[in-house]
Amino acid sequence: MPSKAVQYTTKGRVVPWAYRIFFLAIEPISALVGAYFAHFQQDKYLSLTHAASKPGVIPQGTGIVLSQLANLYLLFALNEAFVLRATNDIRVWKTVLFVLLIADLGHLYTVRSLGPEVYYDFTKWNAIDWGNVPFVYLGASMRTAFILNVGLGAQRVTANKQQ
Repeated sequence: MPSKAVQYTTKGRVVPWAYRIFFLAIEPISALVGAYFAHFQQDKYLSLTHAASKPGVIPQGTGIVLSQLANLYLLFALNEAFVLRATNDIRVWKTVLFVLLIADLGHLYTVRSLGPEVYYDFTKWNAIDWGNVPFVYLGASMRTAFILNVGLGAQRVTANKQQ
């Protein structure tokens, strides 16, 4: 007699609209804006990041690194927008979002040399700080909520176990 195993399927489940809007539109567009500024507006990008240390003329190596950063922002945007758009499999979504959550933590770590107040003193934030800190907090919070199944209903299916 075949035994029954309970599985939680994720295929075909509809991802809630709040997650779809944020992960498929808002965040990828935001990453594209970052890519644009890191590649095409390097002087402004460096000024907003830390005006006191911005060189008068951007060294070639710094320009290359900023363009590489722009490429990573582009990768981030394309991965999120296209990989997640291609599937409703929650396992894939959680895997992609977990990797991006690790990237969020790394992104927050990169601004540590600006001092602890960069993480909370919104009165001193400029446009790039708003993208580097609270927007990253928002993205990390959304990813954490998704990974913890906040707003996701479990779909139970009883399946016969093959012998």
